[in-house]
Amino acid sequence: MPKPPAPVPLDATDRRILEALDDEPRAPALLLAQRLSLARGTVQSHLERLARGTALRAHSVRVEPQSLGRPLRAFVTAEVDQELFDQTITALTAIPEVIECSAIAGADDIICQVVARNADDLYEVGQAILRCRGIRRTSTSIVLRQLMPYRISQLLPE
Repeated sequence: MPKPPAPVPLDATDRRILEALDDEPRAPALLLAQRLSLARGTVQSHLERLARGTALRAHSVRVEPQSLGRPLRAFVTAEVDQELFDQTITALTAIPEVIECSAIAGADDIICQVVARNADDLYEVGQAILRCRGIRRTSTSIVLRQLMPYRISQLLPE
């Protein structure tokens, strides 16, 4: 598995830009420059540097799964045969409803965020995960309601 890029050290300008993007993720560089009283080139160069590192998430996370007909969300934890770990992750990437997967510590090895059309579809997604080579067992928790959206602006002030 490829290693993720090293974290990019953040300066005060980076933090201001990221905080503005957290409030309005689709803001173009020109608008950010105006709001932050920075030169457009300064904003653009900071955004490019942040995009090369780990500071900015992919744009696809902005799409709400319910807008794609998948309103049901769940977390699936799984125990994985360690000798087949890489093959298991490759197999999971072939399941479109698996939108995120992370290695975890504890009784299980991975946690996947999945989306589905309804409970029957979620069952099929769960079965597809179980069929992945290397998966020993799974446990599924359905998200009833999101109580706090993804957020980071509270981490930016120094």
